[in-house]
Amino acid sequence: MMKLHKSVVAVGVALACFAANVSADEAAAKTWLEKEFTQSTLTPEQQLEEMRWFIKVAESFKGMSINVVSETIATHEYESTVLAKAFTEITGINITHDLIQEGDVVEKLQTQMQSGRNIYDAYINDSDLIGTHFRYGKAVAISDMMAGDAKDYTLPTLDLEDFIGLSFTTGPDGKVYQLPDQQFANLYWFRADWFERDDLKAQFKQRYGYDLGVPVNWSAYEDIAEFFTKHVKTIDGEPVYGHMDYGKKDPSLGWRFTDAWFSMAGAGDAGIPNGVPVDEWGIRVEGCRPVGSSVTRGGATNGPAAVYATQKYVDWLRDYAPPEAQGMTFSEAGPVPSQGNIAQQIFWYTAFTASMNKKGLPVVNEDGTPKWRMAPSPKGPYWQEGMKLGYQDAGAWTFLDSTPAKRRLAAWLYAQFTVSKTVSLKKTLVGLTPIRESDIESQAMTDAAPQLGGLVEFYRSPARKQWTPTGTNVPDYPKLAQLWWKHIAEVASGETTAQKALDNLAKDQDRVLQRLERAKVQGECGPKLNRPQSAEHWLNQPGAPKAKLANEKPQGQTIAYDELLKSWQN
Repeated sequence: MMKLHKSVVAVGVALACFAANVSADEAAAKTWLEKEFTQSTLTPEQQLEEMRWFIKVAESFKGMSINVVSETIATHEYESTVLAKAFTEITGINITHDLIQEGDVVEKLQTQMQSGRNIYDAYINDSDLIGTHFRYGKAVAISDMMAGDAKDYTLPTLDLEDFIGLSFTTGPDGKVYQLPDQQFANLYWFRADWFERDDLKAQFKQRYGYDLGVPVNWSAYEDIAEFFTKHVKTIDGEPVYGHMDYGKKDPSLGWRFTDAWFSMAGAGDAGIPNGVPVDEWGIRVEGCRPVGSSVTRGGATNGPAAVYATQKYVDWLRDYAPPEAQGMTFSEAGPVPSQGNIAQQIFWYTAFTASMNKKGLPVVNEDGTPKWRMAPSPKGPYWQEGMKLGYQDAGAWTFLDSTPAKRRLAAWLYAQFTVSKTVSLKKTLVGLTPIRESDIESQAMTDAAPQLGGLVEFYRSPARKQWTPTGTNVPDYPKLAQLWWKHIAEVASGETTAQKALDNLAKDQDRVLQRLERAKVQGECGPKLNRPQSAEHWLNQPGAPKAKLANEKPQGQTIAYDELLKSWQN
């Protein structure tokens, strides 16, 4: 103990002498590098060079207090409590990083865009608003900033090409409007331990004629849902269900659909990152102008594929999910699979990974490895090669022209700090929302992979490119997104049919597009609606909207998880 005490004193004296010979900022940077940012794709020397750059360029902003905002998820909590503090100590710029609900972030952003009053100096909001940002001209494109007044304040090692979600934040004009900060996908989740049980595999094969495995199509997903709910019924004395979802009338019910449910069924056109000319919302764009949502205007929001997808959502929720799921919201339903009685979930966000692999949970082994796995989402019968297959949430830094230039530049420095190579790997390991290719391919992620149930394998595979956010066909995300949950709720509750609800949704979307067209506030890429024609005219054209299939339940297909992993590696 005495020797240890002496060594601690010696180290303390050495550090004090060191601190006297360097600036306080660099001393703070070294402390953070040694204590917090120990996992990085950069060497310690390279990390220190990045921090020295921040210290130097922050000189003219020292003492400023900057306010930024994001939604409340684990990644942003880390930024708010750790990265904001580190940045303040290193640069002398005071950062307040507020955490509020996603809907409130959009509301604040919308208010600032409409009023011109600076509420926040920067926002982390979903790249789903890319169609809004590039049309209204209220967001300052970061590519313009980097070539203009932020040229001398852009991190030399920012390396935009390393960001896996850069295409999501790029407009049709080629400009990058937002800087990716975090992203996660909605994938298929299943109990791998149950799927490997010989007795369950034999029962499934006997009943359905093919192997129990990861479903390739919606037919197989439905068969597996029926199998566990109606035939297995209980495992280890506890009731089990073959599906999980939520159905309460709540704004989160809209996310359930706008987060690409129709694309999974195959309602839109081919095209990555989004369908061309019809996207996963069913909005048709000609050139860069939205021309309609309704089938009669060439859209697909109320087409046969969208009706099929909506009806399957209702049927599966009613027939195969726990009864209480009907009255749940997104946040209430999210933790349910971790309780141990759900066999699979077709629409599961990887943002839940961190909360699903904690020791002691019924879905985690004693050694800390998960009993569950994630895999690509199964495809609906209308899906065709070349289409997106699911949704990827990409939260990204957004800067508005109503923010005073100096405040915007100071916030730009903080934004770059939160995604810099010095800190991005550690942030990825904390929040499990990767944004950099270099982080995904790192040894640290290889080491973490066994605990993460397929997350690393998914992000290292080419398959991830089929999961994308809402694209540029949506000209005003805040106005249009709020229409969805009210109409979908009427179907979920049984008040109306899927066809009627989607007819009304498509009409409401077209009304918003028409108002934007009349207001002439979005320039040459603003909406210009098509003249209505018969539904048959459009359904007989190639692509979306697609005519109703004679058989919407083809033979179920599955793949063994190990085979799936091999296919990713090829």
